Amino acid sequence: MSLSHSNWLSSLAPQFMAQGKVGSNSPPGGPPKPGSQLDSMLGSLQSDLNKLGVATVAKGVCGACKKPIAGQVVTAMGKTWHPEHFVCTHCQEEIGSRNFFERDGQPYCEKDYHNLFSPRCYYCNGPILDKVVTALDRTWHPEHFFCAQCGAFFGPEGFHEKDGKAYCRKDYFDMFAPKCGGCARAILENYISALNTLWHPECFVCRECFTPFINGSFFEHDGQPYCEVHYHERRGSLCSGCQKPITGRCITAMAKKFHPEHFVCAFCLKQLNKGTFKEQNDKPYCQNCFLKLFC
Repeated sequence: MSLSHSNWLSSLAPQFMAQGKVGSNSPPGGPPKPGSQLDSMLGSLQSDLNKLGVATVAKGVCGACKKPIAGQVVTAMGKTWHPEHFVCTHCQEEIGSRNFFERDGQPYCEKDYHNLFSPRCYYCNGPILDKVVTALDRTWHPEHFFCAQCGAFFGPEGFHEKDGKAYCRKDYFDMFAPKCGGCARAILENYISALNTLWHPECFVCRECFTPFINGSFFEHDGQPYCEVHYHERRGSLCSGCQKPITGRCITAMAKKFHPEHFVCAFCLKQLNKGTFKEQNDKPYCQNCFLKLFC
């Protein structure tokens, strides 16, 4: 049947072309327009095929040119199209058998659709074709949403935001959390506020002996907290005799300080006056003991 059909077409074609040249189908008043001539030729061909017993049925009307489709047909978006008329709305390239996307009733090739309408990654500005991360009022490729400081991807703990940037928990607190006055590390939870700074509770101790302060009472020297003993030691106000703080009257002798009752002869232990002692090997002696021991 196909061979016979081919013969009929080939035998009819010369006859049809001859009729077209004579112009029997041309309207009066001038030569036919190419479009109307083509329509006339197709009509004559269909009539001749029907006379020979070959049924010709249009496969639809093209959604672009609105003319009948007699050959190959593309069915898409609820319409039929000539293959050469089913093209991308943006680049006008024939879509053929490629994937396409529809928007507002118009077909687009995959590349143009994503470039025109897909959300764009804030990091690379490329279209997002698959999974998308929405954060900080922006969209991101999942592989492009990471810590702005270390580049690590965010785990179950999520991220922290600062000035429009995302940071992992560690970097956020290292960079922006208040720092402890003792260890200089970030304070994440409980803290003590003292001496115009913040402290981890375990770091707010005497800077000399690291003893916690009883009832929160401490002494300050050069901006640092001290227990009473080491405060006076730093200030040079410890009694050289008993090693306890001097809070009242004191005696200064031999570049040291003493409670008056603790400034005594190193041998007989009698209380001395500042101007009535002798010094030997960095120790004070009364006049009598000095003469007995060293003269």
